[in-house]
Amino acid sequence: MKIGTPLSHSATRVMLLGSGELGKEVIISLQRLGVEVIAVDRYADAPGHQVAHRAHVIDMTDASALRALVEKEQPHIIVPEIEAIATDMLVEIEADGLAEVIPTARATQLTMNREGIRRLAAEELGLPTSRYAFVDSLVELTQAIENDIGFPCILKPVMSSSGKGQSTINGPDDIQKAWDYAMSGGRVQASRMIIEEKIAFDYEITLLTVRANAPNGEIETCFCQPIGHIQQNGDYVESWQPQAMTESALQQARDVARKITDNLGGRGLFGVELFIKEDQVYFSEVSPRPHDTGMVTMITQDLNEFELHARTILGLPVSTHLNRIGASAVIYGGMDEKAIGFEGLDAALAIPQTDLRLFGKPEAFTRRRMGVALAYAEDTDTAREQAKLAASKVKTFSTNG
Repeated sequence: MKIGTPLSHSATRVMLLGSGELGKEVIISLQRLGVEVIAVDRYADAPGHQVAHRAHVIDMTDASALRALVEKEQPHIIVPEIEAIATDMLVEIEADGLAEVIPTARATQLTMNREGIRRLAAEELGLPTSRYAFVDSLVELTQAIENDIGFPCILKPVMSSSGKGQSTINGPDDIQKAWDYAMSGGRVQASRMIIEEKIAFDYEITLLTVRANAPNGEIETCFCQPIGHIQQNGDYVESWQPQAMTESALQQARDVARKITDNLGGRGLFGVELFIKEDQVYFSEVSPRPHDTGMVTMITQDLNEFELHARTILGLPVSTHLNRIGASAVIYGGMDEKAIGFEGLDAALAIPQTDLRLFGKPEAFTRRRMGVALAYAEDTDTAREQAKLAASKVKTFSTNG
């Protein structure tokens, strides 16, 4: 692999489509390896915009605008980081040889839509999943629950992220409210939803699965240690690594992750979400990019998930070695403001073996993820307690007068 000099005719150019907190870390990791990075997002001054060589604001679901930007910037590699992208155009861009899409345009197309990836996993690959149905109306939703799925169940837009539009339906009185919320939370304006049986799992994990170039030039798969996490309304609030698992469950989890990522192909890091009940493993979702729960790797691994993704993008060697036990806890905006400040950082960092990441988002919402606290310890329980304590010390305040 040869890498040129950024901002020169020899530069290796990578374009990120989506430049939030995860994209920002990928950009930093790429730049440390001498790559010229172009950050694209739907709003100005996104976290990744603040560190990239160049930044653009476009509607990435607009196929013509997306192609025009690619033709202007001429990236060698395109790295999709969010769901709201005109994936059909990515397929066209890849087919026309304008740029390489990581991991592939097909993988991006399938995983950006819950219907595509669920049908692939359950119907083509035969992976174990919860019962599910796709619905286009409130009537279809009600019928699916009554005839097959039952209560409790979970409703999600087929295109959304970070739990947006996702809610649990515990009984008939929740159906209308859940439908309205799902309609408001999709990445694109469409009514198609997935309704899933709610599995009474013991715990859920993210298995970071890395497809990287081997010395012989072929793609080989390796795995990070499993990440346990807790979600509320589909959005992660804390994670820890490693999650204790039986050998049987861990092997099943790796088998499931390998099957789905082998089918998606390409190279890169994938976040495979799985439910574990006793020794049974159920596939939930897969992201063809770093995962929010994987932010814990910034304090646990020799190479965090962003560095792993950057290396695989460039075809470089990787290591998934776990260096120490750790945990992460989310820091929320706590208010709806366009300009905020943070206080309590000194108190948070006074807690032994902790660290912070503040994302630099230009606008806060009450439940918007604005940062993360990290901690390491001798065991996961202690690491979780320390991370949550550190997160609780960081407070936001309005800077608008």
